[in-house]
Amino acid sequence: MSIETLAISLAAIAAGAIASVTGFGIGSILTPTLSLWMDGRLAVAVVSVPHLIGTAIRFWMIKGHVDRSVMWRFGLASAAGGLIGALFQAAISGPRLMIVLALLLLFVSAGELTGFLARLRFTGVAAWLAGVLSGLLGGLVGNQGGIRSAALLGFSLPRDVFVATATAIALFVDAARMPVYAITAREELWAMRVPMLIATVGVVAGTIAGTRLLRAIPEAIFRKVVAILLALLGVALLVRAAS
Repeated sequence: MSIETLAISLAAIAAGAIASVTGFGIGSILTPTLSLWMDGRLAVAVVSVPHLIGTAIRFWMIKGHVDRSVMWRFGLASAAGGLIGALFQAAISGPRLMIVLALLLLFVSAGELTGFLARLRFTGVAAWLAGVLSGLLGGLVGNQGGIRSAALLGFSLPRDVFVATATAIALFVDAARMPVYAITAREELWAMRVPMLIATVGVVAGTIAGTRLLRAIPEAIFRKVVAILLALLGVALLVRAAS
C-alpha cells in the first residue's frame, strides 16, 4: 500500500466519523489531504463525490431528527450559494479567501466558547444570508461545513436535530455544485477515479461508525466539541493559506 493510499484512507475514515458526530468535516479534512497530490481546485471536485455519498448515508441514518423549517430556509439559500461558488471557483478561490473563512470560523468558535453565540439567533433575512454564505464558500473552497455549522449554532438546535439538519442542508449544496464540477472537470475527475474510490469507501466506513458514536456525546458537551473543531479548522486553514 502506497503512502498516498494510506493517507487518503485514514483521512476519509476520520472525516466520515467526525462528520457523523458534528455535521461537517468531510470536505474540511479530505480536501487538504488530496491537495497534497493534486491541484486544490481539482481536489474540491474529487471530494464532492465521497462527500455526497457519505452525506446521503448519514442523512438516511438520522433523517427523522431534521428541523424542516430550518432545512428549507437555510438549505435553499445554501444551494444557491453553492451553485454560484462552483461557477466562480476558478476565478475567486485562493489564499485570501481561505484567510477570510479561517477568521470567520475562529470568531464563531470564540463566540460559542465564551457564550456570545448563546444570545445570537438567526431569523428572517439573517438566516438566508448565513445560508448563502455557507454554500458560496462550499462551492469555492470545499469547506462549507464549518461555516454552515457555525451559522446553525445560532438556531440553538438540539444535538441530533443539529447534525440531521446540517446533513440535509449539505445535500442541497452537493446537488447544486456537483453538476458544475461534472461538466467543467469531467476528464480530470475520471483520471482521479482511484483516489476518489478510496476516499468514498473510507468515508462510508467512518460515517457508519461515527453515527453510533454520536449517541454517546452528552448534549451539554456537543456544542463545545463543535466549537473546538471549528477553531482547529480555522487554524488549519490559516496555515494552509500561508504555505
